[in-house]
Amino acid sequence: MFRNGRLSPRSWLLLSLPPLLLLALLYPHPYPTPWPDSGQGRWRGALGERKDTALPGGATAALSGCGETGPVRPEPRGAGERDALPQLVISSYGYVDPGPHTSGRPRYTITAHIAPGDRTLTLPAPVGEHRVTVDMYGPHGEGRTASARGLTADVVVGITGKRVRTPKSGQFRFTPDNDLTLQVELPAGALCPGYTFTKITRCTPDGTNNVEDCPVMVLTLSDPAIRAHRAEEKSESPAAISDRLVAVTYEPNATDV
Repeated sequence: MFRNGRLSPRSWLLLSLPPLLLLALLYPHPYPTPWPDSGQGRWRGALGERKDTALPGGATAALSGCGETGPVRPEPRGAGERDALPQLVISSYGYVDPGPHTSGRPRYTITAHIAPGDRTLTLPAPVGEHRVTVDMYGPHGEGRTASARGLTADVVVGITGKRVRTPKSGQFRFTPDNDLTLQVELPAGALCPGYTFTKITRCTPDGTNNVEDCPVMVLTLSDPAIRAHRAEEKSESPAAISDRLVAVTYEPNATDV
């Protein structure tokens, strides 16, 4: 080890290894940070790499927003969006698998009703063509679990779900008295990684009677006809008026909505 009272180069190398190892252990390595408020314990790094992807029919799976916690209601696009009427109300949603012995395919659908107010709301067909969005949020800060943009709604009759043929006028008339409703299908490709249709609908814990333990769905429908309807109701210029209807299944602080 010693040569003429001095340490050899090999000895210097051996003596320098312990400090280098200690520095390596103490150095803050860029480990992925857990996604905040995520009940699933997914990693921010993995979610950050997710990108929006195209869906069949021209829609888009907005997977880049997976895990986001909100607020769930989007900011208004203009005046009238948070008025009482016209209003979009989600009446039901869920996953149905007819099974191998029944015709049809598995589908996850959302049914919504339009409350137009005193005046008829007329929307061109197809309703909300490529302008319908769906977002699903898990309970207890779990964040967004499914997201789709650019969907189109079907017009159906009441609870039967029978599709209505497009009128000769090319427009659907939503009145306070008719039973026309909207049905939107959420594609499987819009599910965030690690989720299934069953999982995004499940309350936590199972069997709970508390609405805060259950998922929140946000459905939006945009059309220039909605802006024109509001402008006529308000007798105002349509320039600053929103063209969108927004439905949210549950909001903890809904007094200002």
